[in-house]
Amino acid sequence: MSTLVTGGTGYIGAHVAHLLRERGDDVVIVDDLLNGIRERVADFPVTKMHLEDPSCVRGGALVELMKKHAVDSVIHFAARKQVGESVEKPAMYYRDNLASMANILLAMEEAEASYLIYSSSASVYGDVKDNPVLESTPLAPINPYGETKVYGERLLAAAEKAGIVRGVSLRYFNVAGSARPELSDIQALNLIPMVIERLVAGKAPVIFGDDYPTPDGTCIRDYIHVLDLAKAHLAALDALRSGHKLSGTYNIGTGQGSSVREVIDALMKASGITIEPRVQARRPGDPAAVVADPSLAEEELEWKATCNLEDMARSAWEGWNATH
Repeated sequence: MSTLVTGGTGYIGAHVAHLLRERGDDVVIVDDLLNGIRERVADFPVTKMHLEDPSCVRGGALVELMKKHAVDSVIHFAARKQVGESVEKPAMYYRDNLASMANILLAMEEAEASYLIYSSSASVYGDVKDNPVLESTPLAPINPYGETKVYGERLLAAAEKAGIVRGVSLRYFNVAGSARPELSDIQALNLIPMVIERLVAGKAPVIFGDDYPTPDGTCIRDYIHVLDLAKAHLAALDALRSGHKLSGTYNIGTGQGSSVREVIDALMKASGITIEPRVQARRPGDPAAVVADPSLAEEELEWKATCNLEDMARSAWEGWNATH
């Protein structure tokens, strides 16, 4: 039996693929190769495929691949994930993210694969008012990307109720760092790589608002090391295969918040570059704080994050240097 990793050339997917193989699991990767990096998984079998295309199911290439490799489990990362782009192109996000999820489930049913781990996001909660965030916190996404994650979760829950698969949705908080330099997040689309890019260029990191009701006035987020996140997927997969009774959705975070200023300070320490940040006006829709309550994952998946902000900053800096 083997595990299919969709989006396996991506930042998180590649980390999971390597962990699976390191422990002896057979891994098959499907990716459209539009945003991923093939070199992250250079010696893995990778099939280029657009999962939103209906031709990949009903005897199509995805089904045949799953049958050929006796796939029993799928970890589904493949999706469009840029919040701003989702606001500009909502129909594209709904089409690609939901059609790919539906096709995965159709292919699993046809190929008789049993277990699915769905890559969800803390964006499903939207502009939260109370912390820490529980899985029972009302879902109120504020952009099309977050909306597609909510519907993806619901689709998985419906498929499980119909007896098609057993699955869980993992709601990621803010992912950072790397397990090895070649697997790093090299796109400056999230806070940590954005700060590194500016430090390297000799420019001041930007803080959007320093008048929030937090200890230092800057936004607080729950940052989780990508290696801890990858380990959560293996824990979830093992729990599914073992037949454990599971809740279905899990927050994957540390339960500890770090402010924007604390993140910048950690990166300046890791890099040895000190440039006073520049404060700009708040961005619309940024909540003051979003911190996970990961206790359900700790209890039911027997998983707990072990890396801290310093680990994330150091490994992100080392990865940036090795890949630029």
